[in-house]
Parts: sequence; C-alpha cells; structure tokens
Amino acid sequence: MSRWLGAVGAGQWTLRALVALMPLAAVLCTLGAGEGPAAWFVVLVLVLGVGWACFPESAAGATVLVLVLAWWGIGLRDGLDLWALPASLALLTAHVAATVASYGPVSMPVDPGLALLWLRRGLLVLVAAPATYALALVVRDAPPVAGVWLAGAAAVAAAGTAASVLLGGPD
Repeated sequence: MSRWLGAVGAGQWTLRALVALMPLAAVLCTLGAGEGPAAWFVVLVLVLGVGWACFPESAAGATVLVLVLAWWGIGLRDGLDLWALPASLALLTAHVAATVASYGPVSMPVDPGLALLWLRRGLLVLVAAPATYALALVVRDAPPVAGVWLAGAAAVAAAGTAASVLLGGPD
C-alpha cells in the first residue's frame, strides 16, 4: 500500500486515524445515551470515515458528518443527552484533523505550527458546546421563539469570524 501512497509524512498517520475513527466514536456515544446504532450503520460510518481519511478534502467528510448528526437527531429524538458533548468533541476532532491533513499530500510531514493553529481554533469552537448544551436544557420546554434559528446561525457565524480574526495564521 505504501507503494501507492509514497512515504507517509510525520503525523499523517495520527491525523488520518483521527479522521477515520472519530465519526464512529461520535455515533457510538449514543450507546451511552441508551440508543445503539444498527450494525450496518456503524459499518457505513466507518467506511465513510476511512474514505475521508484517505481523501480529507472530499465530500466523504461532509457526508459522514451529516449522517452522524442525523443519527443523533433521529436515533435520540430528544437529542439532549450529556453524551452529546463527547460526540461533539469527536466530530470536531475529526474535522480539525481532516483540515490539517488536507494541507498537503500524505507524504508531507505535518507542520507543527499549522497543527497548533488549528488545535487552538478547534478548542475555541469547542468552548461553545457546553454553553450550547446548557442553553438547550434551559429552553427545552419553552415555547419556540421567532427567529431563534436565525440568531443561532448568526452566533455560529460570529464565532467562526472571531476564531479567524483572533487566531489568524502566520503571515
């Protein structure tokens, strides 16, 4: 296999293993919430995760992320189990690892400065997960408020912009 891929750069195995396995970990977090996925779904998520690891810039990533999120929404109707927090960490880890892996071919070593930049960005985004979970618990039984989805989308856009500005890359 290495004949096709060439020499694997330092750090690439770790990044690509995270990309392949973290979506599966996010799905399996629903076991802690009391709702296990079907075996065929576990295999599908694993296959897509491996595909994403091999081609981190491909649509396999978006596909597997959407499937995992859909499983959380469909499999756990309420979706507000505490296990959603480690699942969000797993999905964010896969996304950040794929982003760093996509900066070059598998033979290119991972630049430590680039990896640190994306780690800081990921941690900044991760801060929102517990706050969002707590807010969801607070408003769980409240009647829907007009514009709540628009406000949520604006908050996500603001957080992404803030992360970009505050943690901009090297010049």
